[in-house]
Order: sequence, then structure tokens, then C-alpha cells
Amino acid sequence: MKRGNTQHRSFPVRRVEAVVLGASAGGIDALSTVLDGLPAGWRIPMAVVLHLPESHESHLAEIFAQRLPIPVYEALDKMPIADGCLYFAPPGYHLSIERERRFSLSCEPPVLYSRPSIDVLMASAADAYGPSVAGFLMTGANEDGAEGLFRIHRAGGLTAVQDPKEALVPTMPLAAIARHTPDHVLPLRDLRTLLQQLEPVHAD
Repeated sequence: MKRGNTQHRSFPVRRVEAVVLGASAGGIDALSTVLDGLPAGWRIPMAVVLHLPESHESHLAEIFAQRLPIPVYEALDKMPIADGCLYFAPPGYHLSIERERRFSLSCEPPVLYSRPSIDVLMASAADAYGPSVAGFLMTGANEDGAEGLFRIHRAGGLTAVQDPKEALVPTMPLAAIARHTPDHVLPLRDLRTLLQQLEPVHAD
């Protein structure tokens, strides 16, 4: 599979079934950088929580569908998770992953003032995929995601955090680093390289 912009660094091969990503303040630009250069043949499903006001309709799926050569969707309740697709949590709902590899939406109370919560998505991904999930946490103004990323770490999955010195708002990556020692603490361009060097478990 063509790897895109992976010229900056080389990382040990890691085979995963899914990637979950989270960010808050500054997250749209950060996510755009990390996903830049994805090949059309990308095979790993990805789910994203970006903190957005609950009262506003999200256009993230439409925006990223115009930028990326892969299918992009706003996640729906009970939607099956398909290889090679990017899914966004809708505003006002927690997004979690069931063991049957379907999404679940809920209106349970906010976690760290956030709904959707990065912690909820990442913790459920750790339960569903175990060591074959990768979690990426980027810029943000609260501690959402630190516990979820730790759950991925505890399950044996890959954890990666944006370098706080580069983050627009470093609170979120700093909280993750305080909770556990991530596998990688990298600037966005190297997070992009790491992502594109991941191998899909179900590759032909």
C-alpha cells in the first residue's frame, strides 16, 4: 500500500484493527495535519472525537470528505465499522465502540464537561479491540482523553500524544503524559508519519 508522506521518521511496524483520535481546542487544524496524505487505499477504520458545542450542527464529515480520498461519515447508532473509513462523533452524543464492532451513541452526562467525550470513545475502543487499537491525542484545553488513552495503554494498544510544546493548547497532551508514559510523544508531522506506517490487521 502506498504510504504517502512518511519521509520524516521510521517507526517499528505495528499492526492494528482501528485508530481512535481525540482533540479539542485547535483540533481541526491538528487533525488535518495528521490525516494529510492518506492514500486512497487506506484500510484501517478511524473514529474521531473533536469537542464541539452541542447546540451546533457539525460539518466535520463534509469538510474532511472534501480533503481526504477515503469515505468519511458522521457516526450513527449501531452503524457497523467498515475498513478504511473515517467516522466523526456527532455533537451532543457520546460515541462508543461495541465489541461487535458497531458504534453506539448515548446521551449520558458529559465527562469532564464534554459530550462527546474522548475518554468514552477511547475506553470503549480499548475494550473492543484490546492490543490492536491505536490512540492519538492532540491539542486541547481540558483533561478529556488522558484516562481513555491510559485504558488503551493498559489493554496493550499503541498510544501517541502530540508534543505539548507544539500544541495550540497543551493541557490535554500534558494530562495524558501525566497519566501514563505514552509510546510516542511527537509533533504533528511525525504523528502523521506514525499513522501512515501502521499496518492493517486484515490486509490481504
